[in-house]
Amino acid sequence: MEISAATVKELRERTGVGFMDCKKALQEAGGDIEEAITLLRTMGKAKAAKRAGRQATEGRVEAYIHMGGKIGVMVELNCETDFVARNEDFIALAGDLAMHVAAASPRFVGRDDVDQTALEAERHIYREQAIGEGKPEQIIDKIVEGKVGRYLSEVCLLEQPFVKDTDKKVGDLITDAIATLGENIVVSRFARFAIGDSAATLAIATQPESE
Repeated sequence: MEISAATVKELRERTGVGFMDCKKALQEAGGDIEEAITLLRTMGKAKAAKRAGRQATEGRVEAYIHMGGKIGVMVELNCETDFVARNEDFIALAGDLAMHVAAASPRFVGRDDVDQTALEAERHIYREQAIGEGKPEQIIDKIVEGKVGRYLSEVCLLEQPFVKDTDKKVGDLITDAIATLGENIVVSRFARFAIGDSAATLAIATQPESE
């Protein structure tokens, strides 16, 4: 199927993915841009999974100040090379993440970083609530896990809906960037300060063990 240059250009502008990958996705999708976007996301997740084990020791620390100095955020975003660290798309991603942290107030980077004692305490509360509401025993576990999932989507940066596009999680934003920039990209830590808060939020990602 012949794909017009204008269609490929539109898909590139919407996704930031390279020309050949956009053209291939459009051909597989029969020219349907929305379906091509879905295909590119799937491809991006596969590429991200392959790159996830690579060391990301370069990057940048991005700062964001909001509400006339009332809220301040610093985010450390890592990549594999200094070349990508200086890329405009990478810099923009770091800025978007810092802005998101200011707006959404996450407490952890990802699921693996959540304190397990606190998480079990949440599970206990949800279970007691379900029992108190008279829910059938056979569905209580499902109810509890559903509430735990919602809790994690509220407190974990990578699980939160991205404030500039709530149809996409922050984790999806990182995956898309990995597919576009061709390197592993990792949020290592962030700190959020707000006037009036007794303590800053400091979150550090759990680092995988080296093989």
